[in-house]
Amino acid sequence: MIVLYSALAILAVVVLIIVLDVDPMISLVLGSLGLGLAAGLGPTTTLATIVEGFGSIMAEVGLLIGFGVLIGSLLFAMQALQRLVAGLLRLLGARRLPYAMAVVMTTLFPSIYVDVQLVLASPLARSAAPQIGARGLGLMGGAVTAGILVGYVFVVPGLGTVSIAGLLGVPLGTMLVYGLLVGPLTALLTVAVFALVLRAGFWSPEKDEDPSESLLEAEALAEREAGAEGAKGPRVPPLAIALLPVLVPLVMIATGATLDAVGASNPVLAFLGDPALALFVGLLGAFVLARTSLGREGTNEALAKGFDTTGQILLITGVGGSLGAVIAATDLADVLSALFTADAGAPVVVTILLAWVVAAVLHLAIGSISVAAIAAAGIIGPVLSQVDVAPPVVGLAIGAGALFALHVNSNFFWMFQSLLGVSTRGALKALTFVTSLASVIALPLITVLGLVT
Repeated sequence: MIVLYSALAILAVVVLIIVLDVDPMISLVLGSLGLGLAAGLGPTTTLATIVEGFGSIMAEVGLLIGFGVLIGSLLFAMQALQRLVAGLLRLLGARRLPYAMAVVMTTLFPSIYVDVQLVLASPLARSAAPQIGARGLGLMGGAVTAGILVGYVFVVPGLGTVSIAGLLGVPLGTMLVYGLLVGPLTALLTVAVFALVLRAGFWSPEKDEDPSESLLEAEALAEREAGAEGAKGPRVPPLAIALLPVLVPLVMIATGATLDAVGASNPVLAFLGDPALALFVGLLGAFVLARTSLGREGTNEALAKGFDTTGQILLITGVGGSLGAVIAATDLADVLSALFTADAGAPVVVTILLAWVVAAVLHLAIGSISVAAIAAAGIIGPVLSQVDVAPPVVGLAIGAGALFALHVNSNFFWMFQSLLGVSTRGALKALTFVTSLASVIALPLITVLGLVT
């Protein structure tokens, strides 16, 4: 029954938000309460799990969100993001930018935590969207989704990929080679197919975007102010310098993750590569640059706009984590383990599909890509030596399944909705639909790889 209860809770949250127009935070808390009580956790345990889930997510991503939003606000006030978008558009053109962004993020930045990638990539996506066209925000949101999450499950040292490889006993070097054969191509094809769907009328700016978001209001005001200052010749730093608050944290985090993946880390390097410290270093750099170019008043105004936005994002992200915690507190993983048992004599295609289905069902219910991938690998791993499929291929199939349909029971969903400035309906399209699309597109690529290896 727990599978049914979980499905009903998720459906109830979607109906409350989309059909009845109930605030997402209220809907998520109601869904969490209903699921906990229906699953037999009891009133006290249900409330404790909701609170613990909120606190756990805040401990994991709270500072990352806060630091990242403030960096973005300061960079926007210094016109760094606007100038970067203008340069990319001149170099690549509006049509190529989403594809380039997706492939680069998948290939070069999978070591960065997905939450960090999102807070750093969102301002760029929003700034570029108007230059692409009426549905530009939808396309850029899809490119961000594909770029971040495809790399996360397919390319070493993405956390999902590393976890799967470790549980299945696949060397990271081997996993990297297999992942590079599937990951970038999946991201590219996903954006291409999503662009075609958008052209068919899938995206409605009026319903799928939320211009009333405080984040977008703050940016519009900052853009007007930047334009007014531009007429007076503001002392903005060169673009290469202005982007250091983003580039330095990326290098710090990527270096730390890579060294850890190859077993060459130590306490000092782990400290320097910690995402919270790296983003704080970026925030300090952005603050110093803003003070020297915008002055005390301009810097304080940019920070105030960032603080206004941060509270809204943190609250909705936290209650999204509460729903995931309530689901995780049930015995869903045990139920699925009993439902899905790998057949040692199954052909290649059946084994790949089985691995994909197990991970996909887990992700639909649990709401965490990494947890779904780890749980699926734990279920499939014990019989892996008995199946006639290369272990890296099974690992990729698990990653593809764990990517399927990221939706409202994930804190990432609510971060995406807030940071991209889209409605819940828009997030269901640019995130849930795109992750489903990427998961399905990757499946035949993985199957072909399994048949030839």
